Amino acid sequence: MNSPTTIYLDHAATTPLRREALDAMLPYLTEYYGNASCTYGLGQVSKEGIDAARKQVAQVLGCKAKQVLFTSGGTEADNLAILGVARGLADRGRHLITSAIEHHAVLHTCEALAKDGWDITVLPVDASGQIDPQTVADAIRDDTVLVSIMHGNNEVGTVQPLAEIGAITRASGVLLHTDAVQTFAHIPTDVETMQVDLLSLSGHKFHGPKGVGALYVKKGVHLRAIQYGGKQERGLRPSTENVAGIVGLGAAAALAADEMESEIARLTALRDQLIAALTALPDTRLNGHASDRLPNNVNVSAAGVEGEALNLRMGMHGIGSSTGSACTTGSPAPSHVLTAMGIDEPWLSGNLRLSLGRDTTTEQIEACVGHYTDIVKELRVSSPNYVPGAI
Repeated sequence: MNSPTTIYLDHAATTPLRREALDAMLPYLTEYYGNASCTYGLGQVSKEGIDAARKQVAQVLGCKAKQVLFTSGGTEADNLAILGVARGLADRGRHLITSAIEHHAVLHTCEALAKDGWDITVLPVDASGQIDPQTVADAIRDDTVLVSIMHGNNEVGTVQPLAEIGAITRASGVLLHTDAVQTFAHIPTDVETMQVDLLSLSGHKFHGPKGVGALYVKKGVHLRAIQYGGKQERGLRPSTENVAGIVGLGAAAALAADEMESEIARLTALRDQLIAALTALPDTRLNGHASDRLPNNVNVSAAGVEGEALNLRMGMHGIGSSTGSACTTGSPAPSHVLTAMGIDEPWLSGNLRLSLGRDTTTEQIEACVGHYTDIVKELRVSSPNYVPGAI
């Protein structure tokens, strides 16, 4: 059995379930087990739980409760947004715009549409991982029906200028979808401020349960179902609802929203402390935007080091970290995000992501820095490609 993880710094992959969210869920796993579609007492209690959670999520988004649809997670929400719009507006146009650094839940969905004859424009990003809003404006055509740009990147933490992009899409009459899985309940995600028409989120990224997410759909957006069955979630997500999961998601969202301002300040301070200490190590650099980044995300590259070896050694010291997206861990291919940012060797293969959470402490940051520094130095000694001071 692997050594226990004593310092968990992989919150971008998943977060531990909050006790308060679990407590909110437990009654719906035991005595309140009714199907929310039923009209008798047990069913109505379940429906009330779902309705309350919908209001909690809507309050964080700054929208009406009826504009929130519950899904099985962020991936399904992304699929429903993109495929739903594609099916609903195919008679108006078959052109879609996205970016090169999107999560694979978006990129692979776009690739599937391309096989069905859709024209997909993939926008580049700059060296910090940001999209120039002007490239969105330049890419919009008469047959463009949707732009899908993530809010905060899951690997390098760069936050996109969505309000500027949203102003462009609104003026052009084009829908804007954002994958906000990494940002919802972590930084403000008011849908009117960002001017988005669809927004995806996932419960397990903000201390809610796994297996539940949501999609915001602005009033008037023509979305067609991609699954068929019952009438749940306005017929756009037919399936017996995961009542306990939805209740837990709502509870976690409300708690995170209450704590957001103080947590942003606390995590940003810890993040900057960690970045300063790690990049003080020779031939080590930060990946992603220096300031327009998530408050809990640190992605660094050390020259002369293989990220997988570094990540493994960190784990041996009880530190949970990652070499990138949890969905691509184990893939031999280099990060598509770092590649899109123009990052190449000696930095490409030596990256490590450390993502902080509500339980992260200064003492843990200091311990992480010590282990990272020692491991990098040890790995460089045995590296045939590393020459100190040569970069």
